[in-house]
Amino acid sequence: MSKTHQLEYNTERPKMHIPEYGRNVQKMVDHAVSLTSKEERNKVANAIIKVMGELNPQLRDVEEYKPKLWTHLFIMSDFKLDVDSPYPLPTREALEEKPGRVPYPQSEIKIGHYGKIVEQMIDKACAMPEGDERVALSKIIAGLMKRFHLTFNSTSVEDQVILNHLKMLSKGKLVLTDLSFMPNTNEILRQNGVTGNPMKTGFSNNKNKKKKKKTTADRIIKEVDRILKVRINKTKSEIINGCI
Repeated sequence: MSKTHQLEYNTERPKMHIPEYGRNVQKMVDHAVSLTSKEERNKVANAIIKVMGELNPQLRDVEEYKPKLWTHLFIMSDFKLDVDSPYPLPTREALEEKPGRVPYPQSEIKIGHYGKIVEQMIDKACAMPEGDERVALSKIIAGLMKRFHLTFNSTSVEDQVILNHLKMLSKGKLVLTDLSFMPNTNEILRQNGVTGNPMKTGFSNNKNKKKKKKTTADRIIKEVDRILKVRINKTKSEIINGCI
């Protein structure tokens, strides 16, 4: 009578603490834990570290590569492996400790597409004494605001609107009347990848696509006609030569 082999399912196997290393590495770690000689455990542990490094070569680019592998080894052994580690041993409590809560900034942004950095720059300009440097910084901020407005908000904006926003955000401290320094709208749109008339971009693109499809079809038809004419001429020549 033939022996029946009992199938082993993953659901019936012991849980793997780090599944990325696979079942075989987990069995190697379990074997190392079961060894009675500490000298043998040290040899097996170092061999397992080499195997883990080969299975995860991407970890070699990570800072503290070897300590990370030893930490994984102790985690896979459920902190039961007693070996001489070249690095400080991790503790279960330290790994299970929850990180502290990261405070989230609650400051409100007055105009969203300008962002918090622009507001901080405006505050910095307001704190400067009146003079050429303050005016120069105000112009830089106004130009940056226009770029942000065209990038995140719309495809056109009046320069006076930007200066009004600057005056409002600075609470009337930064007032500019000359508009000649403002960057060109079309140049900003070109840098953002928008060309031509922004309001007709979609229409022109669709028109170009239809024109391109039509041109491609015409080329295919002409090529087929050319091939047919060549074959017909070749056949005629063969018939004439056969008759002669």
